Amino acid sequence: MARILVAEDDAPVRAFVCRALMIDGHSVTEAEDGAEALAVLEREKGGFDLLLTDIRMPLMDGIALALAAAPQFPDLVILLMTGYADQRERAHGLEALVHDVVTKPFSLADIRAKVTEALAAGPTRPA
Repeated sequence: MARILVAEDDAPVRAFVCRALMIDGHSVTEAEDGAEALAVLEREKGGFDLLLTDIRMPLMDGIALALAAAPQFPDLVILLMTGYADQRERAHGLEALVHDVVTKPFSLADIRAKVTEALAAGPTRPA
């Protein structure tokens, strides 16, 4: 199964998403914000198959994280999530870096399906 990094500042949402992904047998690492997620990516030399990140977070948001991670780790699939329509609009134009934007709230089945789809599609930019 895949190795996934989840960056989400809302602890209950992060726990829900991580549990959902572990149901499918994925190895999941958690980060509370984008800065922590980028540090994990750099420490692990990008050794993840998927970065699943909230857009709206303190310190470093998900878009800044995607912009920082994508050039360093071109094989990393990036999937954004947000509960805010204006934040979804901010992700417009990032199609070359980001697989998709998942709208919150989502069900267990929804997030599992989106992650499966993103992993099957692979990176959106050339390696």
